[in-house]
Amino acid sequence: MEKVTIDALESRMGPASVKRALAGPLGTDNIALNYYELAPGESFGFGYHRHPDQEEVFLIRSGTATFETEDGEVRVEAGDAIRFAPGEWQLGRNEGEERVVALALGAPQEMGDTDMLRHCEDCGGRTHNYIEMTDDRDALVTRCEDCDAETGRFT
Repeated sequence: MEKVTIDALESRMGPASVKRALAGPLGTDNIALNYYELAPGESFGFGYHRHPDQEEVFLIRSGTATFETEDGEVRVEAGDAIRFAPGEWQLGRNEGEERVVALALGAPQEMGDTDMLRHCEDCGGRTHNYIEMTDDRDALVTRCEDCDAETGRFT
């Protein structure tokens, strides 16, 4: 048995105000588990993405998240859950005025490669992107795979 206090865990850099990984501290072998808090305008992911080898479930504890999906936008409110099968494109955002608090579960724990699309101003549309840490390690940036332009910066 393992127990953790979520507020005692360090938050990770990224597009959400708070992202705390629970899988490592809980010692899970087969499932990824993350705690999120999204301020208005923030998102769960760095861009519209899919995990070809991992299914993902989001349980919204408070607020309302809006997920961009292949079938259009889906609103997920407090007390609701949404599942994405391996290979399904998605991006959840907080488009409201209230903070979103959620748990994200992924299985298997190792998600493999993630395909991600973001808008690239230089290329004039959505392109495949990758994520890298800045040299001074104070931010993560997304870069266009076509032209290497920076498309986002996250602290």
